[in-house]
Amino acid sequence: MSPDTPTRTAAEALVDQLVIHGVRHVFCVPGESYLPVLDALIGREIAVTVCRQEGGAAMMAEAVGKATGQPGVCFVTRGPGATNAAHGVHIAHQGSTPMILFVGQVDRDARGRDAWQELDYAAVFGSMTKWAGEIDDGRRVPELVSRAFHLATSGQPGPVVLALPHDMLIERVAVADARPYAAVETSPGEPEMAALEAMLAEAKSPFVLVGGSRWDEAARAAVARFAERFALPVATGFRRLPLFDPLHPNYAGDLGLSPNPALLARIKAADLVLAIGARLSDVTTQSYGLFEIPAPKTRLVHVFPGPDEIGRVWRPDLAINATPTRFAAALGRLTPPASPAWRAAADAAHAEYLAWSEAPTAQPGPVNLSEIMIWLRENLPEDAIVCNGAGNFTGWIHRFFRVRRFGGHFAPNSGSMGYGVPAAVAMQRLYPQRRVVAVSGDGDFLMNGQEFATAVQYGLPIVALVLDNSSYGTIRMHQERDYPGRVIATDLKNPDFAAYARAFGGFGATVERTADFAPAFEAAVASGQPAILHVKFDQDGITPTQTLSGIRAAGLAKAG
Repeated sequence: MSPDTPTRTAAEALVDQLVIHGVRHVFCVPGESYLPVLDALIGREIAVTVCRQEGGAAMMAEAVGKATGQPGVCFVTRGPGATNAAHGVHIAHQGSTPMILFVGQVDRDARGRDAWQELDYAAVFGSMTKWAGEIDDGRRVPELVSRAFHLATSGQPGPVVLALPHDMLIERVAVADARPYAAVETSPGEPEMAALEAMLAEAKSPFVLVGGSRWDEAARAAVARFAERFALPVATGFRRLPLFDPLHPNYAGDLGLSPNPALLARIKAADLVLAIGARLSDVTTQSYGLFEIPAPKTRLVHVFPGPDEIGRVWRPDLAINATPTRFAAALGRLTPPASPAWRAAADAAHAEYLAWSEAPTAQPGPVNLSEIMIWLRENLPEDAIVCNGAGNFTGWIHRFFRVRRFGGHFAPNSGSMGYGVPAAVAMQRLYPQRRVVAVSGDGDFLMNGQEFATAVQYGLPIVALVLDNSSYGTIRMHQERDYPGRVIATDLKNPDFAAYARAFGGFGATVERTADFAPAFEAAVASGQPAILHVKFDQDGITPTQTLSGIRAAGLAKAG
C-alpha cells in the first residue's frame, strides 16, 4: 500500500466495491445501523429503491439476481430488519439465485452482550446461505465484498449475508480496491461429452430436462439447436419456463405443480434423461417420484454447476460438473444419429403440450381464469415479464400462459407467497420499457402488497392482478382432501383491492366477469399508472381441472 493512498470511510469503500463489481441497483429499507452506507450512495452510479418492508426489498434483489445472473443487492437494518429479509434470502437459496444481503450490526465493542437488536447472523442465516459473515475491520472491505460476489455467483449460485458493524463503517481506511469479480465457469470434459454422445446413440426414447440458474440467451439458443439436431423432446423444470420457447416444435411442457399427465408418462417411459442445470428438486421430480432412489432405472445424465448437488438424491449414470453456458456450447460438437428412432416421439410430445394448453377449461362461476391467461398470452408483447407469487392460482399461469423470451417469468422456486409484486417492481426498475405484470392470489398479495406503494413512488406502471377467491386456496384444497368439510383458518375477508390501488395513488378496477377483463386491463395500461385489477372468481374452481366440492366429495367417500 502506497503511503499516499487516500483515505475514505469503510462505508465509502464498500460503495466503491459495489460500483467496481457492476452493481447498478440496490434495494433497501433504511436503518440507522447502516446510515453511513446510505450517505455514501448519494451521487453514485447506483439507483437506490427504498421499499416498505425488508421482505419485499430482499425479494426485489433476488429477482434482479435471477434476471441478470449478477448478485442482486439488498441493504437492511439489524435485528427485525434482518429477520424480515430472511424471506427473500430463503427464496434465493432454493432458487439458486446470486444475491448479497448487507445487514447493519451493533458496534463491535457491544458484540456478545445481547445489545439492542443484536443477532448472530452466521447462526440465523447459516443454513440458507453460501456464506454468512461479518466485516469486523474496515481495511478488509474490498477483500470480503469480493469474496461475497465470487461465492454468490460461482458453482451453484446462492445468497450471501454480510453484517456491517456501525462503528466499522465510519472508520477511515487506506486500502486498495478489489478487481471486478468473475464467476468461475466449469466446462465439460471431452470424455464426458463422448460418453454422452454414445449414450444418445444407444437410446430408444431419450428426454431432455432443463432447469436451474446460470443460463443466458446464448445457452438457451444452443440447447434449442441441440434439440432440433437430435430431434429430442424438452421439458422445463419447476418455474423455469423462460429456458425453452413453448412454441418450439420440440417443447413438451413444464414439470411443476399439476403437470400434464401425458408429459409425466413420457418421462417415466424414457430410457435416458439428460438433466441440464436442474437441481432435480422435489417439485420438478413430482415429490421424488419420477425416478427410483438412489439408483434410477432410467439412465440419468446430470449436468450441474457444482459437484455437491450431483448424487445428492440420485446416482447418475453420467455426472458432468459444468455450468449450463459452457455445457450448452459444447453440445454443438456432438454428432446426432443418422436417423433418430425417437423423432416421432418428439413431435407427439409437442402435440400433447399444445392439446393440454391451447383451449380453456371449464370453471364454475362467471370468471374463467384459463380464458384470462389465454387472453394475456395473445395480447401481451412477446417481451412482457410476468411475475407471480405462490398458490393454486399459478396452475393457470403454468398451463395456459406462454413465456416466449428468456427472462420473461419470475417466480419463487421455494413456493413462497408474497413474491409477485416485489419482483414486478424490481423488473420494472430494471426494464422500464417492458410491460410487467404481477399475478397474485388474494392471500398471496397481502403478504407484500405494501410494495405497491413503492411502484407508485417511482412511477412504475406495473399491472397487478389480484385473483381473489376469498381463501388460502392451496391450503383449503389440502384441507378438503384430508379433512373434508372441516373448514378452519382458510377463509378470508378481503378488502376492495381496486380501492386499495386508488388509495395509494394508482389505477384500480374490479373484474367480476371474464368479459370485463380485457377492457379493464387495457384501461390499466392506458392510465400509465401502477394498477391493480381485482379479479373475483369462484372459490369452488380450485385448479384448472378440480373443484373443491369434488375434492370434498371424494374425501368423504374415502372416509366411508
